[in-house]
Amino acid sequence: MKLAIHFPNFTMPGEPESLSGLLAATARAADEGGVDTMTLMDHWFQMEQRAPATDPMLEGYTTLGFLAGHSSRLKLGLLVTGVTYRYPGLLAKIVATLDVLSEGRAFLGLGAAWYEREHLALGVPYPPIATRFEMLEETLQICQQMWSDDEGPYEGRHYQLAETICRPRPIQAPRPPILLGGTGEKKTLRLVAQYADAWNCFDLGPEGIAAKIAILREHCDAVGRDPEEIELTAITFGDPLADVDAFLAKAEAYSRLGITKLWLSAPPPDPAGFVAELADTVIPRLSEL
Repeated sequence: MKLAIHFPNFTMPGEPESLSGLLAATARAADEGGVDTMTLMDHWFQMEQRAPATDPMLEGYTTLGFLAGHSSRLKLGLLVTGVTYRYPGLLAKIVATLDVLSEGRAFLGLGAAWYEREHLALGVPYPPIATRFEMLEETLQICQQMWSDDEGPYEGRHYQLAETICRPRPIQAPRPPILLGGTGEKKTLRLVAQYADAWNCFDLGPEGIAAKIAILREHCDAVGRDPEEIELTAITFGDPLADVDAFLAKAEAYSRLGITKLWLSAPPPDPAGFVAELADTVIPRLSEL
C-alpha cells in the first residue's frame, strides 16, 4: 500500500507570503519520507463544503510545476482536473510539459467538473452534466492522440483539432498515466474501464468501495479490458496520527479489496511536519500491506 498526500487547503499562517515555503517544505518532506504521490485540487475557488469560497486557492498546474522543482521522485498531478477548465489540446500540452520538466513524474487526473459557482464567476461555460461527460470522453481521446505518434486531426462533437502536435513528447512511455475520479456507476466507471490507468474513489467504507469495484469489473468485461490493468486508489479523511492502529486497520481492509494507494490531506498549520510524522509512524507499516 502506497501513500499519497493531497494539499487542498491554502489557508495557512502568514499566507500568501508563506505559501511557497510551506509547499516546498511539504514536497521535500514527502519526497524524502517515502510518499508516492502529491496532488492538489483543480479549483479556482475554495470548495464551499469545506470553507468560504473566498479562502485562498492556487492554480493547480502552476503549483505542480513549482513542486516539480522541489522534489525528485514524487508523482505529481491534480485530483482531479475538471474537463471544463481547459481545452483538451492545451491540457495535453500542459501535462506533457509537466512530465518533461519533472523528468517523467506527471499524471493526468480528470473528472467531469461540478463547481458551478466558480464557472459562472469567471465566465467559463458550464454545460449540463450529460454534455460534460461527452466532453470528458472526447478529452480522453484527444489526450491519448496528442501523446501518440498520430499528429493528424481530431473530429469530435464538441472539439475539432486540425493537428494534434505535442512536442516535446512526454517522457513517460507510452504516455503519462490517466486517473479518473468519481463513483458514477453508468458513466464514470464505464470511462474508467475503457480509458483509465487508475481510478480514485471517495472513502465509502469497505462495503461501499467493494460494490463500486464489482461494477467497474462488469464494465471491464463489457469492453474487453483486464481489470487488473487499472490501479485502484481511494482518498480518505481524518487524522491517521490520532489513532495509527485504527487507520492501518482501515488501510488493511482496503488493501484486501485491491486498493493500492490511499490519499491523505496535509492540514494546517504545519503540513510538512504532518508529512514528516507520517513518514516516521505510518508509512513503514503501511508499506507492509
